[in-house]
Amino acid sequence: MLRKNARARRDFLYRKAILLQNAEVSERRSKLRAALASGRPLDPNIANDKALRNDFQYDESAQDRSAQEELELDDEYQHLSGLVDPRVLITTSRDPSTRLQAFSKEIRLLLPTGIRLNRGGTILPELIKSAQSAGLSDIMLLHEHRGQPTGLTLSHLPFGPTVSFSLHNVVLRHDIPNTIRGTVSESYPFFDAVG
Repeated sequence: MLRKNARARRDFLYRKAILLQNAEVSERRSKLRAALASGRPLDPNIANDKALRNDFQYDESAQDRSAQEELELDDEYQHLSGLVDPRVLITTSRDPSTRLQAFSKEIRLLLPTGIRLNRGGTILPELIKSAQSAGLSDIMLLHEHRGQPTGLTLSHLPFGPTVSFSLHNVVLRHDIPNTIRGTVSESYPFFDAVG
């Protein structure tokens, strides 16, 4: 498991280094494009870069982004977008109230590929390891205060990002008066791409 984590870290750092290198080339390309458009003399660093000048005709359609803009782009789902659905593990605190358990069931119904897990006495690091080994893509942790759901933490595995939400005035399905509470359809939604 340690080798797998180390390999994943190396891959992550390698992709970030490539991203920064591409951002640097993109910045130089934009300077070259601006100099050619305005008729100003080229910067000596750009003028002496023969590879940049030779590849410029092929790079004209590429977007110019700075290093900061490249880093802000999220490519977590880029390679698997539309091919693999995210699988979310939905769990609660160690000793949840019945209201929080009902809320976790309702959240599970919102996410067709979600899996609800009674946490029991499992500590968070073990929970994360088991979620990774099961091939889950995200983990959602629900929090409560005196039986009222107050927070939701969502983290993408293995390295994040992580986001935390606070919940206010949560109303469960069975709390809504004068409603017909039947079963909720758990059929997976099918989206057909029209093109």
